[in-house]
Amino acid sequence: MISTQNVSLRYGDRALFENVSVKFTEGNCYGIIGANGAGKSTFLKILAGEIEPNKGEVIIDANQRLSVLKQDHFAYDDKKVVETVIMGNKRLYEIMQEKEKLYAKEDFTDDDGILLGELEGEFAGMDGWNAEADAETLLNGLGISSHYHDLYMKDLDGNQKVKVLLAQALFGDPDILLLDEPTNHLDLKSIRWLENFLLNFKNTVIVVSHDRHFLNKVCTHIADIDYSRIQLYVGNYDFWYEYSQMQLQQAKDQNKKAEAKKKELEEFIARFSANASKAKQATSRKKLLDNLEMVDIKPSLRRYPFIGFKPAREVGNIVLNVEGLSKTVDGQKLLNNVSFSIQPKEKVAFVGDDKATEAFFKIIMGEDEDYEGEITWGVTTSRSYFPKDNSAFFNDCELNLVDWLRQFTDGNVYEQDLRGWLGRMLFSGEEALKKANVLSGGEKVRCMLAKMMMEDANVLVLDEPTNHLDLESIQALNQGLIAFKENILFTSHDHQFVQTIANRIIEFNEDGMIDRLSTYDEYLDYKDSLENQKGLLE
Repeated sequence: MISTQNVSLRYGDRALFENVSVKFTEGNCYGIIGANGAGKSTFLKILAGEIEPNKGEVIIDANQRLSVLKQDHFAYDDKKVVETVIMGNKRLYEIMQEKEKLYAKEDFTDDDGILLGELEGEFAGMDGWNAEADAETLLNGLGISSHYHDLYMKDLDGNQKVKVLLAQALFGDPDILLLDEPTNHLDLKSIRWLENFLLNFKNTVIVVSHDRHFLNKVCTHIADIDYSRIQLYVGNYDFWYEYSQMQLQQAKDQNKKAEAKKKELEEFIARFSANASKAKQATSRKKLLDNLEMVDIKPSLRRYPFIGFKPAREVGNIVLNVEGLSKTVDGQKLLNNVSFSIQPKEKVAFVGDDKATEAFFKIIMGEDEDYEGEITWGVTTSRSYFPKDNSAFFNDCELNLVDWLRQFTDGNVYEQDLRGWLGRMLFSGEEALKKANVLSGGEKVRCMLAKMMMEDANVLVLDEPTNHLDLESIQALNQGLIAFKENILFTSHDHQFVQTIANRIIEFNEDGMIDRLSTYDEYLDYKDSLENQKGLLE
């Protein structure tokens, strides 16, 4: 168990947390949610002891081991992959190091022998003999094959390092597990593995995530951060959302009834207060009016952008034809002779290797001409593109957001209209005059979406659009794309996002591709059936 007692944290005049007392118990998984800037990651750092609160304390049961998903991807570059995972259990790793030094000593003494015996006993009690095998099992589950296990961390790419650090956090059955955005940079297969791991995990998990499906799948409780407080709810994310909306509606209904009652009493008092025969009743109603209570509805700090795409015209009969498309990068065949056609109104999710999908989007959007095959867009199509890496749009750009957005118009647009597009994406007033080169990751995404909405395209191409967005913005984008009537070609690691938007799934693989007219869940069932058939044949 881990709990906080009257924890407060201030940065200047701003109170991030105020007298927070909350308890996280064994066997439960708690999802930490809240608006951007509410302090989700900061709260995890307080629990981990990385940030000292101004007041209050964090209480952990004696002898319980706490494990944290590290965020520094370069901290272990001089360590081998399996060794990095084992370092997740600090005491076990220390014992292994001490043992190694003792066995290497030339002048081995009796005292060394006694110490070594004690270490061996503690090592066996911690199941140390299976440490390497356990580490490899975690790595394999997350998609890091045995080929990489003896490599140094510096030899891995960024996504692989993320998976190794996640395996490190999970290693050794910790009593308390703190995970900050564990699904970031994971492929869909790895996310499913992690979901199953956490569902079978018997101890305490506290997780921050913007993946709604993940929160729904693994969480037994939701911890909502709003107005410097934390409120616990039993249930997953969808339950919290429905319950919070119901509470809000009940409060509004109660206030509506109270307003009607107030009006009725005021009218009676006004009519009969001067009437001697009704004066007593008027006085009685005056007391009722004075005691009438309204529910104080404090609006949440959460802000939802408005995202809606309206094409200037419908797509014709031909959208996109792909014939014999192949692409090789550094000797790796990312696209292997793939051919398909996109039909009008289809919303296609591209899944599989991230490098393959990114390469495909760059090719069809004309950013990469080094490929084999043929790409043909229909003459009635107009395309709007959200690239995975949007840094070229913002780095070294000194323009304010109004002028930044103006770049993507023909110049004959009123500033009021530009501010309107930005306002939809929560950049109102002075916010619209921020410099483009100082934006956060989520702000850059919202600017790119404002640009796309303004373009009135009938084909939307989106490469990981939910990266860096908070839950509120993801929900708004999700609804905006569901409502869009024309074509969408996209990729995302957000399960619910893909499931609720796509009506066709295309997976690029070594053999070429898998093409299914189905929802994402139906595609996953199909993949599972293929795996089962393969297992039976073997």
